[in-house]
Parts: sequence; C-alpha cells; structure tokens
Amino acid sequence: MPKRAHLGLICPLLLAACSANPLVPAAQHIRIVTSEPAGCDYLGEVTGNQGNFFTGDFTSNANLETGARNEMKNEAAKLGANTVQILTSRAGETGSMSMSNGTGGGHVSQTNVTYSGIAYKCPGR
Repeated sequence: MPKRAHLGLICPLLLAACSANPLVPAAQHIRIVTSEPAGCDYLGEVTGNQGNFFTGDFTSNANLETGARNEMKNEAAKLGANTVQILTSRAGETGSMSMSNGTGGGHVSQTNVTYSGIAYKCPGR
C-alpha cells in the first residue's frame, strides 16, 4: 500500500480521536448533580472516560472533559436514568523527560479524563 494511502487512513482516525465522545439522544436531558438527589431511585454506578496516552496529546482538555462526561451520561441513559450524581473526576497526565548535555527537559500533558457517578431515576424529570 502506498504511503499516501496510509496517510489517508491515519489522518481521519487521528481527527476522530481528537473530538469528544458524542452524546446519544437519550442522554441529552440527563442532569449532573454533586449531592445525592432526594426521592430518587438508585439504578447503578456509571463511568465515563475520554483519552489515552496516544490520543490524549492530540485532544483538547475541553474535549477530554466533554467526552468523558458524555460517555458517563450515555451509560446512565442505558440504565434509564435522568440524573447522575458525580462522585469522582480524575485527569491523567503523561510525560517524558530527557537529559542532554547535562540539562534536563521534558513534557507533561493531560491525556485522559475519567468521571464516576451514580445513576438515578428521579420523579418529575
């Protein structure tokens, strides 16, 4: 396969990796809260993640966060939830160090975001 054909396959994959995970229509009206909602039914735990050591460097921090949040809401929608209480949020970083002529240098960047929460079905939503 010619090199141009490889580039033609790789470039769209990298561009797709840079965008946020999409939000499915069923998850569009799910709200995220920080405290346990009163009078709601517990449906289960959900997690959302965006990025890894390879694609994270090419994805904006905003897209990493939006994609992780969208994935968490998509998981909650599968359970029939309309509310998610966020429990934790973590940002991962990847870096490198180099030594040249007695001086050090390096690079550290945010490469992934993970959100964990509890899915609820609340009345009146």
